[in-house]
Amino acid sequence: MTRAVCPGSYDPATNGHLDIIGRAAKLYDEVVVAVMINKTKKTLFSVEERTEMLREVTAQWPNVRVDSWYGLLVDYCRENDIQAIVKGLRAVSDYDYELQMAQMNYQLTGVETLFMPTNPIYSFLASSLVKDVAMYGGDVTSLVPPAIKDRLLARLAESR
Repeated sequence: MTRAVCPGSYDPATNGHLDIIGRAAKLYDEVVVAVMINKTKKTLFSVEERTEMLREVTAQWPNVRVDSWYGLLVDYCRENDIQAIVKGLRAVSDYDYELQMAQMNYQLTGVETLFMPTNPIYSFLASSLVKDVAMYGGDVTSLVPPAIKDRLLARLAESR
């Protein structure tokens, strides 16, 4: 069985994230969407909320499961018999950072990283931008799935 992981903070998950997850789901027997826990990063949604939202929006792919992890991604891969990390690249600036991380991960455990170019319609998309647009009343309908949009707007309304 070939397994891959699509790691990220997913705060919140965007249509760009789902594009990469769905494309990876066509290539691997199982894809794990790993919500990474970074205690130094301030998030809008808890790990449990992000995991729950991702389970809802990835339900269309039967070979995708959602999990969370605190620690090194390569340790997660080793513990879960995952052979590959799949990362979406939006721009050349993503590549510089992701290449360094991929080389470190390979050096540590031999886990391969595969880079998938983001669909051009999502090349500008980042969770932080989605939150900013929504916070100032902009329309995020085309940026996130409807269920995530509803939760995002509700959360932002709570914080006002």
